[in-house]
Amino acid sequence: MIDQALLDRVQKQAWFHKYPRGWPFLLFLIASMTTAVSVMAIERADRQTRAVELDRNLTEISSALQRRVTENVALLRAGSALFATQEEVSAEQFAEFAQDLQGDGTLYGSLGMGWAPMIAVDHLAEFEFGLQTSGQSDFTVDPRPEPGQKYATPIVYLQPESLPNRRALAYDMFSDPARSKAMERAIARRGPAATGMVQLVQDRGEPKAAGFLIYMPVFAERGRGRTVKGFVFSPFRAQTFLASASELYRNDSIDVAIYDDHVAPETLLAEQRADGITGPTIERRIDVGGQAWVVQVGDRKAGALSTLSRITLFFGAIASLMVMAIGRLITKRAAEDRIVLEWLTSQASIRNSLTRELNHRVKNTLANVLSIAALTRRRSTDIDDFTDSLTARIRALSATHDLLSQSNWGNAALGDVVRSELAPYMEGHESHVATSGPEIKLAPNDAMSLGLAIHELATNAAKYGALSTIEGRVHVDWDLLSPDLAEIHWREEGGPPVGEPRKRGFGRDLIEKIVAHELKSEVDLRFSPGGVECRLKVPVRASREFVLRNERR
Repeated sequence: MIDQALLDRVQKQAWFHKYPRGWPFLLFLIASMTTAVSVMAIERADRQTRAVELDRNLTEISSALQRRVTENVALLRAGSALFATQEEVSAEQFAEFAQDLQGDGTLYGSLGMGWAPMIAVDHLAEFEFGLQTSGQSDFTVDPRPEPGQKYATPIVYLQPESLPNRRALAYDMFSDPARSKAMERAIARRGPAATGMVQLVQDRGEPKAAGFLIYMPVFAERGRGRTVKGFVFSPFRAQTFLASASELYRNDSIDVAIYDDHVAPETLLAEQRADGITGPTIERRIDVGGQAWVVQVGDRKAGALSTLSRITLFFGAIASLMVMAIGRLITKRAAEDRIVLEWLTSQASIRNSLTRELNHRVKNTLANVLSIAALTRRRSTDIDDFTDSLTARIRALSATHDLLSQSNWGNAALGDVVRSELAPYMEGHESHVATSGPEIKLAPNDAMSLGLAIHELATNAAKYGALSTIEGRVHVDWDLLSPDLAEIHWREEGGPPVGEPRKRGFGRDLIEKIVAHELKSEVDLRFSPGGVECRLKVPVRASREFVLRNERR
């Protein structure tokens, strides 16, 4: 019996055989898609985390910038108080004051602290003369006031006295629209005010560097009113100011850019760039002394994928390949199981067919034996005659069986069937029997029926006909009448005279009834005086391999 569990398992795996290479590839695609989805989920979570972190960094950087502005404004307020409380402040006093507050002047990202009085243009010449006579002999306001200009704010003091700062002395800041606008806003606000993006006087003649200034107005009491004495101010290089503010936040792996009022290449004040791949950016507006700045921060990544995503992708690729390899092994095993199943099925089919064929042939043989036995019994005179006749006829069946067995029950040559039945009468005196005819193959059942007929004719010739005398001869010839029909001609000569029998014998009944019925053709049997003649027609079936009978359902 075929293992039913194996049969069920292989049948369930039949789908493997339709796509033997497609299924491992499909498994690889599924595993790869799972890995891709996992990487996408990790990247999405990483983007969300980095977005939150970027917003936190923006808040931290904005706070650092405003803190630096506040620290510098505090220093300017202290300077404003100094000039507001004293009628005159000498250069020595201001230098000492500025050094006490700012040290070397680079504190909080500024270039120092300065003083610029607000002078009416009508009194500018008198003001210049006073400074020249007090020791600043080369003090000349530059640029000269434009027609219609009412005030000038020349820089008188600027600490520390570095070379760039000395270059800025006597510069009239009110002559520049951006600076004058900031000073007017400071007066109106009665507090600090920052300029937009400007180029500092300290940087003249050098590559353009963006800068800005913060002004703190100084008021003097005049009767019941207040007048503006001038401005305490601090100049800033924007890049230096950003570097100072960066000391207050911890993340240096992001891009930071500061723009004046709006984001544009021409309004860029300062920037810091980190290494890596550019990521998303966010912006925030902050107020610096009444001037709007836009702070922009951008994320920087070390690679296109995060570290966790790269690890997941690497091990996912390995897992996908392993799944594909396992799938290939499974489909290969399934294919082998299917081959085994098909072999077992074919063997079972062959066994069943052989059993049915054997059953069919045994039934046919037994039917022939029973028919022969019945006819022999009716024609026998005693038990010995019955035994001899029955034994001889069964041996004739056995001889034909032997021929068919040699050909695996595929077919039997007509000449071989004739010669096997006449073999006992050909030993030692072969010239008594002559056979001739082409090679013709007969089906198993037809060969057995022909064998019985030849056996009966040969037995009759041996007892009463040509083979009972030395001079007797038997001629057996055969030929094809058509592709599907052959004729055998039996003819005797030289034997005793032949007459029509007075009663029908078993052999005659066997030939004219049983054999004729099996061969589905009439038998022409004649008892001529010169010898018996018989013509048999045998069907010739298409030559083919032995085909097992299948059950019809």
